[in-house]
Amino acid sequence: MTLQSQQPPGGARNGYRVLIFDWDGTLVDSITSIVDCTLATIRELALGEPPVSGIRDGIGLGLRESVERLAPDCDEELFQQIISVYRRHWLATYGRRAGLVPGARATLEELGRDGYQLAVATAKSRSGLDRDRERLGMNGFFRSTRTVSEAPSKPDPKMILDIVEALDAHPDETLMIGDTTHDLEMAHNAGVAAVAVCSGSQSRQRLEQATALACLDSVAELPAWLGGRATGPERWEKRQ
Repeated sequence: MTLQSQQPPGGARNGYRVLIFDWDGTLVDSITSIVDCTLATIRELALGEPPVSGIRDGIGLGLRESVERLAPDCDEELFQQIISVYRRHWLATYGRRAGLVPGARATLEELGRDGYQLAVATAKSRSGLDRDRERLGMNGFFRSTRTVSEAPSKPDPKMILDIVEALDAHPDETLMIGDTTHDLEMAHNAGVAAVAVCSGSQSRQRLEQATALACLDSVAELPAWLGGRATGPERWEKRQ
């Protein structure tokens, strides 16, 4: 069942028609699972013990980009080993632990009823996103999705630009919502506005230093923030 409304676009109130969401850390509470899976992979391959902060900092990038941050001297053979072991651990254990961020489903339902076109731009692979959507019952929400299987890793803007084109929209009426500076930089590179959420891998302090209109605790606050954009200043607006 599709939850998108037949009403006029919600952006008629506040200028936004398309809302593009990151996946991990924004809609799905998966950061702990990703960190634990990465540590299990590194330990199995006896590659040392990287700081958790380094692992968290790479979340939101593609797997190759994340691995290169942790192991800059990694050759192709080792990279393929890492990917194989990581995916085995993820499918067997860690991926099954990740549920939705509290309030995410209700938020998407409300935004769909309000007429927004919803989309996803994620560092997951196509198979990974499709598997998550099926497992979490999230197949009816999104008009368009893009992954690193179809576009370069963030902060390259192609995922956003592809979605904007697919939905016959314009960057000026598009809003990106994400939990990392990778999301915010991608939005900036695509010429679209962005809102940060503090439910993922990076701290509020770090997100507030980036080019976001606001920093929300989670996506559950997004409908109220969007409503505030139509009626006046909101308490979440960044101080200039």
